[in-house]
Amino acid sequence: MLIKSLIILIGILIVGFFESIFPKEKILFQSKFNRMKKNIFFWICNSLLSPLLILPVSLWATQKHLHSLFVFENAVIYFLFNLLILDVFLYWWHRLNHKISFLWRFHHVHHLDETLDLTTAVRFHFGEVILSACARFFIIIIFNISFMNLIIIEGIILLASIFHHSNINLFHRAEKILSYIIVTPSIHWVHHHAKQTNTDSNYSTIFSWWDRLFYTRSSMLRFIGMIIGVEGDKEQTLFTLIRRPFIKK
Repeated sequence: MLIKSLIILIGILIVGFFESIFPKEKILFQSKFNRMKKNIFFWICNSLLSPLLILPVSLWATQKHLHSLFVFENAVIYFLFNLLILDVFLYWWHRLNHKISFLWRFHHVHHLDETLDLTTAVRFHFGEVILSACARFFIIIIFNISFMNLIIIEGIILLASIFHHSNINLFHRAEKILSYIIVTPSIHWVHHHAKQTNTDSNYSTIFSWWDRLFYTRSSMLRFIGMIIGVEGDKEQTLFTLIRRPFIKK
């Protein structure tokens, strides 16, 4: 756990450094500060949830061996299988968050951020985090995902999320090559475009091929000045964001 936390911290520092030196979009300090306060609040809430609820439940799930399927003697194959299963699960879970109104109530808080940087990667309503953990619980049991693999993959997922939400201006050719395999900022920023048709595309988390495989890849590319957010809605105060999923509309 300590090594995982250290790797994530190093990843945040590296992305943060390049984001400040090579930004794609110029973000005013006051705007950035106001956003960061909200985003970091959600990160703190979810960080407290993890050891109290999510981690114990995940550990319990990894110990429930209902069958002997999907367990490989080769550690590398076992890890890669677990990685692919969890990543394709995240693709479909993310897609459902956009299609099912109850789930969208929570996920929509993430999309109300009106620009993107690495802090957007941790801006998730705690209700969404709990619901996601409950859904993942069944995936862990069904596919016999090991606890060690789960912890490592969670770290990879967070690093991937920090990277593709970031405001880094990558070299076009390098990003184009990377985009064939992993989700890059150009891919994921389109998912946060305020236009509904683009919001309902590019659901992948780590590997970009799921969107191509399931026909949800947008042909649009990130551009400077692209409007970020939710079509027909706008950013809210922190208190409103917390209570928004529970307000009947």
